[in-house]
Amino acid sequence: MDFSNTLGAEYRVVKDTEHDGQPARVVSGARTYATNVEDLWDALTNVERIPRWFLPITGHLKMGGRYQLEGNAGGEITRCDPPEALDVTWEYAENVSWVTVRLEPDGGGTRLTLEHIMLKDEASEAHWKQFGPGATGVGWDLGFFGMGLHLDSGEAVDQAESHAWMATEAGKSFMRECAKAWGEAHVDSGEAPEVAQAMAKKTAKAYCGEQ
Repeated sequence: MDFSNTLGAEYRVVKDTEHDGQPARVVSGARTYATNVEDLWDALTNVERIPRWFLPITGHLKMGGRYQLEGNAGGEITRCDPPEALDVTWEYAENVSWVTVRLEPDGGGTRLTLEHIMLKDEASEAHWKQFGPGATGVGWDLGFFGMGLHLDSGEAVDQAESHAWMATEAGKSFMRECAKAWGEAHVDSGEAPEVAQAMAKKTAKAYCGEQ
């Protein structure tokens, strides 16, 4: 089974861009879910549903409000146009990046496109040269996976079971395949194959707890 395409993002892209006039990179993934736009928007923005597929969250989930994901990033909601567009800052370990989410009808379902934008500053570059896009991308693949489980079943994803699954061979295979897929997207962006593959392998080992 191709875990990366079946359970994570269905489409991945890595590209250069600018953010507020500064050089930046974009790591972007997309997946179509078998639900309508309104339901997917609710799953993304409802404080009661977010923990069912992602992480517990606190804060004021409205335009200009701030949020905090338990044990992860926090930030400010800078755009909120239901049910189509959501932008937030992503503040973690004293680094700031930006996440945008767009929803649009796709056949009988809804396509979710997520972009994570990072400046090419000193701190980000050091991390990028080790792990490349997969360090961010595999994390979002896990989010895409959790969303799919929640929407398919209507139930909450058990966080303890989810963490236990990540330690199994099936979970590790999923993360390895996702890292490999991000390496391929990195090559498509112009990176040398041997460099992208080395970064992808480091990313897979990190997620699998092997380094």
